[in-house]
Amino acid sequence: MTEHYQHRARKRFGQNFLHDAGVIDRILRSIHAKSSDRLLEIGPGQGALTQGLLNSGGQLDVVELDKDLIPILNQQFAGMPNFNLHQGDALKFDFTSLNAAPNSLRVVGNLPYNISTPLIFHLLNNAGIIRDMHFMLQKEVVERLAAGPGGGDWGRLSIMVQYHCRVEHLFNVGPGAFNPPPKVDSAIVRLVPHAVLPHPAKDHKLLERVVREAFNQRRKTLRNTLKALLSNAEIEAAGVDGSLRPEQLDLAAFVRLADQLAIQPTPAAE
Repeated sequence: MTEHYQHRARKRFGQNFLHDAGVIDRILRSIHAKSSDRLLEIGPGQGALTQGLLNSGGQLDVVELDKDLIPILNQQFAGMPNFNLHQGDALKFDFTSLNAAPNSLRVVGNLPYNISTPLIFHLLNNAGIIRDMHFMLQKEVVERLAAGPGGGDWGRLSIMVQYHCRVEHLFNVGPGAFNPPPKVDSAIVRLVPHAVLPHPAKDHKLLERVVREAFNQRRKTLRNTLKALLSNAEIEAAGVDGSLRPEQLDLAAFVRLADQLAIQPTPAAE
């Protein structure tokens, strides 16, 4: 037994290490990395995907939080000229420090479930340098990312990610592909930042605020959930029916509401 099989998965890092060779191969084929690619792997763990990414010949930076994994990863990969390891927290990592060209960075990760949503939002703040993202996430998170209006999965996460990206739910992965097996199913998602935003908002922060307020009480009508921001007349002026519930609106309607708010006198601070 070599050393890199002896690391115990840590609960506090939400670690579940991928070991199923068939799943690893399918993920690598979905990414289809090339030698000209600039790759970033978040949370390489024991390197299940890392070797395949390096085999593409592309330049690979990896960000790993667990200090105990650093010597294991270095032992396996430090001799490869296209490998560069950063020890640290991906939630605080400055992606601009990679000096990646616009629309070039290909991000990959088997993300711990406890950080997946904030990490995706952190990455979207750097969407201009990102070409695409392939993530292993909890299946229900992928279903929310890929959801359309009208169902219970449609919410803040769906809207804010789809504002920036095209979302593709690629395939599902059962618990047996991991060690230790998680208690939930997982799925692979591809996020591709839009070259041109389909529904650009006048003020992205106001869009975030409108969406957050709307879904704080998703069972209520928009005229109730948004009353601190917009009057019913202002909601109607945005071409939206105030008697609808938030899950019934598409992204374009939320952008119209945010743009309506942008032309109103500034509402009281939160």
